[in-house]
This record gives sequence, C-alpha cells and structure tokens, in this order.
Amino acid sequence: MEDMDAIYRRHAHTVYKFLLAQCRDPDLAEELTQETFYQAVRSIGRFDGSCKLSVWLCQIAKHLWYQQLRKRQKAPVPLDRLPEVPVPSAEDGLLEQEGRLALLRQIHRLPELQREVVYLRAFGGLSFREIGDVLDRTEAWARVTFYRSKEKLRNGGAEDEK
Repeated sequence: MEDMDAIYRRHAHTVYKFLLAQCRDPDLAEELTQETFYQAVRSIGRFDGSCKLSVWLCQIAKHLWYQQLRKRQKAPVPLDRLPEVPVPSAEDGLLEQEGRLALLRQIHRLPELQREVVYLRAFGGLSFREIGDVLDRTEAWARVTFYRSKEKLRNGGAEDEK
C-alpha cells in the first residue's frame, strides 16, 4: 500500500473535482477534500481492495457531502451572511431560470448512472478518464454514456432506456 502522501498527491484532484461537482463551492470542496483524506487515514485499515482506491475515497467524500447537507438543513444561514447577487431584469431572470430548470428536470429524469456522468462532466469538469475512475468504469464507457445522455437531452427525451 502506498503511503498517504503519495495517495493524496495522486487522488486529491479527483476527489476535489468530484466534490466540486456536488457542492459547486470551491472552498467547501477543498475543505471536504481535506476531511476526506483525514477520514481515509483514520480508516485505511478497513480498505479491503475490493474497489479502486479512488472509488473508495469518493465514497468517503460523498458521505461527508451528505453530512454537510444534513447540517445545512438544520442551521439556517444568517441574513447578514447571504451573498449579494446582481439582479437581472425580471424577464431575463425568468427566462434564464425556466431554461435552467427545464434542463435540470431533464437531467434528473436520466437513469442514475447517466445522470451522474452528466453532473460530473458538466458541473464538475471531470475528464472522461476521471469519471471512469470515480464510477469504476472505463474512460470509453464514460465518453459513450455522456454522449448518449447528451443526445437524450438534446432530443428532449430523458425517459429510461428500454
């Protein structure tokens, strides 16, 4: 087994991009990446090698992200800490929001693995190779899955494959 420093150097970027795809907050993704490797050090004895190390690390990261979401639901954000956002015109904002919501609804209707590939690629910026590693598949599988998902979205039909 590699030492943890080498593991960190090899997998930190993948874990960070995976978390960034989930939370869309660079600072939080960095914090959760650090926590992921802290938890990995604490539980390395339980890693049995039944999956790739990157998959195991992303599973830890996913659980930490879910914990973060549960914490957020319990603690409301104080009004003085809300970021100021420039307000577009009502019409522009509504059109943009409707388009974004329609796309997100379509993505949400994709089968789970296709949806995960789209999220990791479009929102997380992961390469097809990294997506394959995270999902314990090949780079070619990730490319084909993303292409097919994109075609479904383009054609407006995201129903499950038969």
